[in-house]
Amino acid sequence: MDLQKPPAGHLEQHPARQPPEGCLVVAIRLPVRIVVLVLFVPVRMVWDALVVTGRFLDDTVFRPVGRALLWVARAVFVWPFVGLWRYVLVPLGRALGRLGNVLLVVPLKWFHRYVLTPLGQALVWLYARVLTPVGHGVMRVLRGIGAVLALLGTGVFTGVAWLVRNLVVVPAVWVYARVLAPVGRAVAWLAGMVATGVGIGLYWVGRVLFVLPALALWRWVLVPVGRILAVVGREVGQAIGHAWRVAGRISLAVGRALATLFRWIFVEPVRWVHRTVLTPVGHVVRDAVLRPVAEAARSVGRATRLVLALARESARQARADFRRMLFGEPRRREAVDRREPPARETRTLGSSTTALTKD
Repeated sequence: MDLQKPPAGHLEQHPARQPPEGCLVVAIRLPVRIVVLVLFVPVRMVWDALVVTGRFLDDTVFRPVGRALLWVARAVFVWPFVGLWRYVLVPLGRALGRLGNVLLVVPLKWFHRYVLTPLGQALVWLYARVLTPVGHGVMRVLRGIGAVLALLGTGVFTGVAWLVRNLVVVPAVWVYARVLAPVGRAVAWLAGMVATGVGIGLYWVGRVLFVLPALALWRWVLVPVGRILAVVGREVGQAIGHAWRVAGRISLAVGRALATLFRWIFVEPVRWVHRTVLTPVGHVVRDAVLRPVAEAARSVGRATRLVLALARESARQARADFRRMLFGEPRRREAVDRREPPARETRTLGSSTTALTKD
C-alpha cells in the first residue's frame, strides 16, 4: 500500500489537550451548575419576555408615536421658524443691510476718502520732512553724551573691581581652600560611616521583622488560597455561561409553545372568521350597496356640473345682453392692408404669387 507523504511545510494539527482536572474541580462543578441553572432559568425567561414585549411595543407604539410627535414638533416648532426666517427675517435683514449701506458704509467711505486720507498724507509728510530730521539730530546728541558717560563708568568700574578682588575675593578663596574644605570632607566621611552602619542595622531588622514573615504568608497561605479561589471563580463563571445558554433554550421552547397556543386559540379563529364571514359579507356590501351608491353619486356630480355650466353660460349671456343694452354694439375694427394674401391663399414656393416664381 502506497503511503502519501504530507506536503512540505504542512504541520499536522492535533486537538488541544485539556489539562487533567482534580477532584476538587469535579466536586465543585456539578453543584454549582445545578444551583446556577435553577437561579437563572426564571431570570432568562423574564428577560426574553421583556425583550419580546419591548420589540412589540417598539413596532406598534413607540415608532408611530415618535413619528407623530416628530411631525407635530416640525409643525409647531420648525415650520413656523422656517417661515419666520424665510419670509420675515431674511427680507428684513436685506432691507436693514441696504439701509446700513446707505446710512453708514457710504458716509464712512466718503469720510475715509476725502478726510482721513488727506489728513494721513499730511501727517506722513510732516513725519518725513520735519520730525525725522529733528529726531536724527537729537539722537546724535544723546549718543555723544552716552559715549562720555560710558568712558567714565568703565574707569570707575575697573577701579572698584580691582579693590574688591584684592580685598574680598582672594582672602575668601584662601580660607575656603585651606580651612573649610578639609573640615567639610572630614565631617562628610564621619557622617557617611555612621549612616552606613545605621542603614545596615535597619535593613536586617526590617528583613527579619517584615520581609521574611510576609514572604512566608504569601508562599504558604495566600498562594494556595488564591489557587482555590481561582478554581471556584472559573467554575462559577463557566456555570453561569452554561446556565444562561440552557435557560435560553428552555425559554425559547416555552415561548414557542406559548406562541403556538396563542395562534391556535386566538389567531386562527380570527383568521377563520375574517376569511369565511367578514370577507364574503364585505364583498356583498361592496357589490350591493357601495358600488350603486358611488355610481349614483357620480351621476349626481355629473348632473350638478352640467347644471352649473348651463347657469354660468346663462349668466354670461345675461351680462352680455345687459352690456349691449347700456352701451350698444361694440365697434368693429377696420381691416388693415398688410400686403399679405388672405389665409386661404398664402404664399408658397409652388405657387405663382411670389416674385421668384411669377410667370
